[in-house]
Amino acid sequence: MEQQTLNQQALGALVTRRAQSQFAADIAARQVDLHAAIAGKRVLVVGGGGTIGSATTALLTDLEPSCLHVIDQSENYLAELVRELRGRPRGLAVSDFHTLPIDYGSAVMGRFLAEAKPYELVLNFAALKHVRSEKDVYSLLQMLDTNIVKHVRFKRWLAEFGHAQRYFAVSTDKAANPTSLMGASKRLMEDVAFDVASSGRMVTSARFANVAFSNGSLLQGFLARLEKSQPLAVPRDTRRYFVSQQESGEICLIAALLGQPGRVFFPLLDSRTELQMLDSVAERVLHRAGYRAEIFHDEAQARAAVSELSRRGVWPVLLTPLDTSGEKPYEEFVGEDESAVPAGFESLGALRHAAASDRLTEVIDRLDHAINHVNDRIDKPAIVALIQSLIPTFAHRETGKNLDDRL
Repeated sequence: MEQQTLNQQALGALVTRRAQSQFAADIAARQVDLHAAIAGKRVLVVGGGGTIGSATTALLTDLEPSCLHVIDQSENYLAELVRELRGRPRGLAVSDFHTLPIDYGSAVMGRFLAEAKPYELVLNFAALKHVRSEKDVYSLLQMLDTNIVKHVRFKRWLAEFGHAQRYFAVSTDKAANPTSLMGASKRLMEDVAFDVASSGRMVTSARFANVAFSNGSLLQGFLARLEKSQPLAVPRDTRRYFVSQQESGEICLIAALLGQPGRVFFPLLDSRTELQMLDSVAERVLHRAGYRAEIFHDEAQARAAVSELSRRGVWPVLLTPLDTSGEKPYEEFVGEDESAVPAGFESLGALRHAAASDRLTEVIDRLDHAINHVNDRIDKPAIVALIQSLIPTFAHRETGKNLDDRL
């Protein structure tokens, strides 16, 4: 394999099929406004070591904040973020740059916010984002804790200690007409972002396409499978939108700094041309790596074929049924109960956040109790029913199968 051809920029363009960023025109047209929105200000980024958070953080460093502090539970992510930013040709010009390996919903975070000088801008990327996280009740409770319960705690600390004139929290396309508990949890996360302890604050969010080769993604898995001489696996008849890692940061930068408060932003991507079949994406990645795809339908046969096929410039691609709980065959950004509104940008659409149900606090309290009282019984159907009581469009797709059951 010609590994030098598999650099991040080339791979992003390969998947998105765009020679330049979808959002370049808006970034260029509003560069002065972006700079004015952040120059000299104190900024806190939560979950800033992950793919979208780090891409956004890199863009923020060029807008001259007086202070940029980054929180992430992963020490490894933070270490790589520092190396990446300091290793760039232009280096890292922010004098007060600091990273902290903190759980954003922990008591340590509360102490930190109580003692820190107020941040004018806070961006929150902390989330469990995989549909596979609903495979059992324990993983599910952890996801709900991270995406909802800790978010509530965090928002209340921000309000109590005077932080976040502007607040941004990242969402997902799966929050529109959710079929997975992950998507539903992010839809409730939007309610938390906009409606919990937000008085006097400018709050925005953004729903995403798939970020090509993001940490833990199917496409990142393609590269790992090639490196480890293993088959690629793709769910059949499945279409996804894609943005590059740079584009993911640009979406957040625009939405967080310039977006009208009360709006959820999303990329304007044409479903007729931008919804891509995943097996087609796999074929393009293999072609860039010097291989031709051969389709398999049996996992054992695909594994056994790698050695012999690869010598002939061929690589096995396993097509799997789209029958795991919560998975959707396509993506959408606006739900049945939502309407798009003018966003003020060429590349981004928006929807107006609708106020949460007056039962939001009750449901969050019940989730908090289920998570933090270990002797009380709770099961997945009970959690589904509880969330459905708040999200009428939540049509949970339960099949009894999960992504850990296959390659």
